[in-house]
Formats: sequence, C-alpha cells, structure tokens
Amino acid sequence: MQYTSRADAGRRLAASLEHLRGNDLVVLGLPRGGVPVAFEVAAALAAPLDVVLVRKLGVPWQPELAMGAIGEGDARVVNDDVLRIARVSKTALAMVEAKERRELERRAQVLRGGRNRVPIRGRTAVIVDDGMATGATAAVACQFVKKSGAARIVVAVPVAAPEAVSRLRVTADEVVCPYTPLDLGGVGNAYDDFHQLADSEVTDLLATI
Repeated sequence: MQYTSRADAGRRLAASLEHLRGNDLVVLGLPRGGVPVAFEVAAALAAPLDVVLVRKLGVPWQPELAMGAIGEGDARVVNDDVLRIARVSKTALAMVEAKERRELERRAQVLRGGRNRVPIRGRTAVIVDDGMATGATAAVACQFVKKSGAARIVVAVPVAAPEAVSRLRVTADEVVCPYTPLDLGGVGNAYDDFHQLADSEVTDLLATI
C-alpha cells in the first residue's frame, strides 16, 4: 500500500473509522505530520479537531535515538533500557527534558494561536499520526488524554510497524491501522510526498475546521 500524501492517507484512514461515526468524538493530531491526516479524519467524521503535543527526548549525542518522550499535562515516558545502554546521566536527561519542554510550550502557543483546547473529558479521543515506527510518541499522547478524562482512546494511523501496534494496544482501547508492513523501515517509505511541514501549514488546517 502506498499513499500519495498525508491528505490521501487521512481520507483512506477515515474509511476505517466509520464505526466511530455518531459517537461524541474529538480528533487529536500529533504535530506536525499527523495534523493533515487528522484534518481529513475530522472532516469525514464531522468531529472537532485539535492537537496533542508530544516531544521526543533524544540521546544528547544521538538525537534520533529516543530515550523517552514528554507531552502536555506533564505526561512523560522514559526508556530505562536506552538510558542504561547509552549511559545517559540524570543531569543530561534533565537538560534535554527542560529544552524539549520549552519547545512543547512554544508549539502549543503557536499552533493553537491562543485558542482553548477542545474539551476531552467524557469523549472518545481519536489520536492520529502519519505513522508509527516505535509508538513512543503515541503512547505519551495516550497518557495525556487519559489524564484529561477521555472515556475511550483510539489510536489511528495509516501505517505502522507491527510491534508499534502491539505496544499501543496495551495503552489504547483500540488501535486502527490499515497497513502494517513487516519491513516498514521508516514511515516516509509509505508516502510519495512526505515533506516536513511548516508550523504555518498546521495552523492553516486547524483554522479551517
């Protein structure tokens, strides 16, 4: 399966979420890449759209290697195995976390543009990303949404590694993913167009629904 763009992926993912229509939904995109996907899902299901903000905590000398992740509302997940193997000190972890927490707050202000969060309590929260390689960021998003009082949590992505889907099934009430290749390699491999989005592309989408 190949998607032409995130918008295409969102429209096709929405077809797999029709069983949620009529529920009291809120669709939550993971910025930046998950927002165009979430936009199409929200439009198809006539649901409100918001973002849930998560930041990866990368090993200082190997930023692409996640030693954990943080999210809004003090949501936090730490990978003790990576910390031990990479020999990351508590001081180094705290420095990275402080830096990413500042960026999290900046993005919240920029992307929401002063708008209040869409209420989550008592609703079905559909967390959407453009794909999952490990599922770490989606897991932190689930933690935040659960603390916010969601009645039910659904994680929906167009593509994911099978291991990530299995991991999220422990955290979410439901995981919807139409494409789980054994040799994913990277999420971008499933897209013809997987460009890095600017903040403005995200704010434009959030302002139109």
